[in-house]
Amino acid sequence: MAIPVEGTYGMLAEFETPSDLVRAAQAAYKNGWRRMDCYTPYPVEEAAEAIGFHKNRVPLITLIGGLMGLVAMFSLETWISVLAYPVNIAGRPLYSWPAFVVPAYEWTILWAGLSACFGTLALCGLPTLYHPLFNVPNFRSGATDDKFFLCLEATDPKFEIVSAREFLEEQGPVSVVEVEY
Repeated sequence: MAIPVEGTYGMLAEFETPSDLVRAAQAAYKNGWRRMDCYTPYPVEEAAEAIGFHKNRVPLITLIGGLMGLVAMFSLETWISVLAYPVNIAGRPLYSWPAFVVPAYEWTILWAGLSACFGTLALCGLPTLYHPLFNVPNFRSGATDDKFFLCLEATDPKFEIVSAREFLEEQGPVSVVEVEY
């Protein structure tokens, strides 16, 4: 197991086309690299598949948030109607769950939406005010316009500066740059 060089975030390769990026990412995954990421100006699903990204926890977070909203509102309405302020009107029962359905439904939608929003931000690591890749000039000028990047991160057990650079140069990139913190 290689120990990452202190102060090094990883090795960044720039590619001309998304197909070149996908080919390089597939080769890296096949070669044993696991801590890597692709950066593209628009979604490239093949790149996500190539680096082994298959998990999406947002639906689960949304479901849990919605269920929490449902339970919270039913609990609140039950507490108000039965325990805190019981009012007997025309002999109706204190716990009348059909009256609780509409507000509970609204809270389910509200909590599910907020959970999806904040869960997505948290899983993406946002807001990120600083990232080491922002210091690389060609990344800063082209990652959101027309360039495609593959970054092998130094936290990968296989990472060594020389071997990572050699591997990326074999993939035919436009440039290969060491990214420092």
